[in-house]
Amino acid sequence: MNGIRKSVAAAAIAGSMLIGGVTGAVLYGATTIVASAASNAASPTPGTASGTFVPNEDATHEAGESAAREAQEDAGQVPTVP
Repeated sequence: MNGIRKSVAAAAIAGSMLIGGVTGAVLYGATTIVASAASNAASPTPGTASGTFVPNEDATHEAGESAAREAQEDAGQVPTVP
């Protein structure tokens, strides 16, 4: 009878480990999918809401701009220089 109890206990432990592993894998997969969807739905780069760069042509903004930055804006590029 002692051997049967050990076998039942071992089967119960193995079964709970299996169920716990499957449950953990399912939950991990679901959270990974949700996190991936959330990062893909994030807003685009500031200044490019429509997918194209729109320069700030305000007079006060233009006064503090370098020639290199203005040239990039005029070319339709996102400025990389101050």
